[in-house]
This record gives sequence, structure tokens and C-alpha cells, in this order.
Amino acid sequence: MNIIDQTDEEILAVADPMWLDLVKFSNEGRYQEFSTNFSKSLALALNEIEVGRQFTSSELTQSLSYEIDCLGLIRRGEHVTVLYRQRSTAKPGEWLGRLVLGYEDGKVKIFGASIF
Repeated sequence: MNIIDQTDEEILAVADPMWLDLVKFSNEGRYQEFSTNFSKSLALALNEIEVGRQFTSSELTQSLSYEIDCLGLIRRGEHVTVLYRQRSTAKPGEWLGRLVLGYEDGKVKIFGASIF
């Protein structure tokens, strides 16, 4: 199964809850839960200590708002990138959230996630 064959609505039905889980666990500094839906390759690429340090030292990663807007989807190969407008409860302004999804072992997994 290839995620790019799904409709926007089908993708967002999975992507939005995954993104909101990332927001929740980032705010709470709970790395284990934060990385639950990561693909094997993403989990191996991330340094748990560095990510943990970012959780504790970044005001933004501890104050993400649940108010998000999907800006669009980009399909390429076997992955879809979902772009979000992300806000903070503590810092003024908006950030671009990026969530890359695809299938691994028959399940939708996160292959990339970032905020710019």
C-alpha cells in the first residue's frame, strides 16, 4: 500500500492525531511517547539525549499550541508531507510544522517531523 494513493481526507484523518500527539508529548517532555510512531529509520537516526535536551531547553517545544491549520500535502514516492501552521502558547508568531508519513510493516509511521 502506498500512502500517496489515499485522499487528502484519509491522510489527514491519520496525520492530524499523530501531529497532535507530537505536540502533547513535546510539551510534556515525554520522549518515549513522542517517538512511539516513528519509523525504524527515524528512530535510529535520532539521538535520544539530544532530543531530550531540546525538550528541556526550548521554550517553543514546551509550549506548542493545539491550534493548528493544515496548509497542504505534498506527495512524493512512497511518502506524503503534511504541512501545518503551528502556534505557541508562550511565544508570539507562527511556525511551519512538517510531518512526513509513509507505510512501514503495514502501518502508517512518521518518517520525519520538524518545526521551522
